[in-house]
Amino acid sequence: MTQSPFQYRHGDVLIAPVAALPAGSVPRTGLVLAHGEHTGHSHRIREFGAASLYVYGKDLYLLVSAPKATLVHEEHRPIELPVGVYRVWQQREYTPSAIRTVVD
Repeated sequence: MTQSPFQYRHGDVLIAPVAALPAGSVPRTGLVLAHGEHTGHSHRIREFGAASLYVYGKDLYLLVSAPKATLVHEEHRPIELPVGVYRVWQQREYTPSAIRTVVD
């Protein structure tokens, strides 16, 4: 599998290529990378069957098995991700009371 040299920023979601899924990662149902708590929008893969999600502990991974998979969200331009394995992060922010995940 070819590894993309790029990182991708899609709103509050960052996606970066990794060499492989961690051993012991577990498949996760669906293609939604992150939900928007306030808007109801989501960062998700458009094409069913082009990709799958995995979790390893609290970490989220995306396996793109088709030649490309399109990451979409109602407020951002689509991003085409090439075949590969990616780690997915959701942006966090500091507040005096806690470090919390950013949601749109």
